[in-house]
Amino acid sequence: MYLTLLKSKLHRACVTQVELEYEGSCAIDSILLDTAGIKEYEQVHIYNINNGERFITYAMRADPNSQTISLNGAAARKACLNDRLIICTYGMIDSVEAELFKPALVYLNHNNKIVGTHYIPTTERSVDKG
Repeated sequence: MYLTLLKSKLHRACVTQVELEYEGSCAIDSILLDTAGIKEYEQVHIYNINNGERFITYAMRADPNSQTISLNGAAARKACLNDRLIICTYGMIDSVEAELFKPALVYLNHNNKIVGTHYIPTTERSVDKG
């Protein structure tokens, strides 16, 4: 049996741009993508903490160290500047592998700087929860 599990999360990302007249997607600082293990064009589920909106789009790479979180196209209607988001990816994994799998969790401050990470995969990456 396969299960759908949380693969990665950017917790409390702050919206820095909303671009209605742009092809739909969510542009995310490439450092944040790499830290969370999110691939460009990967489907992301976005949960807006401020207004309760929940929607699905895909990730695009923004410039490294730009702290960009930009909602584009139709997604721009789902948030305002400075709204806080939870951005998640999910993956299908067989039930045996699921016993050992843990997601990559990345915690952000109001400037989209990483304040902590929490990884507990089968190979030790790091543990630092802020």
